[in-house]
Amino acid sequence: MKEKREKFSNRLGFILSCVGAAVGLGNIWMFSWKLGTFGGGAFLIPYFIFMAFFAYIGLISEISFGRMIKKGVMGVSELMKEKNIPLANYLPLISIVSVSGIFIFYIIVFGWIIKYFYSYLTVDMNSIDYATYFETFVGTSSSVGWHILAGVISIGVISLGVVKGIEKLNKIIMPLMFIIFIGLMIKSLTLPGATEGIKYLLTPKWEALANPQTWVMALGQSFFTVGLSGSALLVYGSYIDEKVDIPNSVFHTCVLDTCAALLAGFVIIPAAFAFGHNPGAGPGLLFITVPAIFSQISGGKILAGIFFLSVIFAAVSSAINQLEVPVEAFMYKFNVSRKKASAIVGTILILVGIPLDFSMNLFGKFADFMSVILIPLGALIILAFFYFAIDNKKIIDEIDKGASKKRGKYIIGFGKYLFVPGTAAVLILGLIFGSIG
Repeated sequence: MKEKREKFSNRLGFILSCVGAAVGLGNIWMFSWKLGTFGGGAFLIPYFIFMAFFAYIGLISEISFGRMIKKGVMGVSELMKEKNIPLANYLPLISIVSVSGIFIFYIIVFGWIIKYFYSYLTVDMNSIDYATYFETFVGTSSSVGWHILAGVISIGVISLGVVKGIEKLNKIIMPLMFIIFIGLMIKSLTLPGATEGIKYLLTPKWEALANPQTWVMALGQSFFTVGLSGSALLVYGSYIDEKVDIPNSVFHTCVLDTCAALLAGFVIIPAAFAFGHNPGAGPGLLFITVPAIFSQISGGKILAGIFFLSVIFAAVSSAINQLEVPVEAFMYKFNVSRKKASAIVGTILILVGIPLDFSMNLFGKFADFMSVILIPLGALIILAFFYFAIDNKKIIDEIDKGASKKRGKYIIGFGKYLFVPGTAAVLILGLIFGSIG
């Protein structure tokens, strides 16, 4: 007998869980760099356009599809069979594999974050060379234990269930993360020389809007920042009732996700300029630049520990959303308990990722394949099926259920003729430019 399907206990818990899924490491080390590199304040114009007409539509689509079928990705496979879609047994699996792959490498980085937080509690981090410290740790056996710990934490949360695990965690850590970011931002903005960082982030460079790459990066940021995948938010959508206003909930998710990215940028970039550090993107920003910044601030060890605690919150909230996809599919397919599915699937994914601990080259290639190719491909398959194979009236009715304003007929048009082609563009442009998220 299958377990009764769980539900989020209320709308707030659902929104905070969606925000937790969306707010991840990309918000911290990519958004502020893109903002500064591709036009400063001018970059916000294409970014907000794509958030409003692309990411917003995509999230509504994914969540509505989940609520409609009240199942995860395996439910999509069943629908495809009913519609006689070729390879119905296999196409939806791409979405499950892609999100599982993201989890595999994501918890390795999550482990690095836990390691740094622990180091700030136990080691004099002000006396070390941060580049050497980072380079001698990653890509070696030293990261394996932290990787496993990050995986075990994720498994533990998921095994508790939707309400006691996912929802409860996000209700606690998301508000705390925002409070920490706001406090650290105030400290950063009051540092001597921080105004140069503010100028870097916000001074509009209007000529950047004539550069196609600015628009490409804004499109990629809008797609990846909210966690679109065709499966992760679809599963969360399957856990909500018909009273939830999905368009309104998605609006708040997009706003809070953007606020988190901006807050992280205003914590790191002004401080980087204040002390003459490179504000470039990537792991180096988080694991080399940030420790160097805090080492030059009074009380920096405590502030750095608090900062890495907030990053742990961002990492775990995203990791549990990623793990929930294969766990839910395993529960549905094999009719096992959540605890058993969490332990089996989580352990397998941890073990599969261990070879990545020993080679940053392999880590990079694996991460690029999953994020650049499989994630947008999985989203394209699932949501193109949603818009072009499901009865339009059913889609409109689902979107409008519980909604204070009826937007379904507009959203379906944007979904068909903007979101689906846009997702195909994310896939193609990712192959051309490399990672755009």
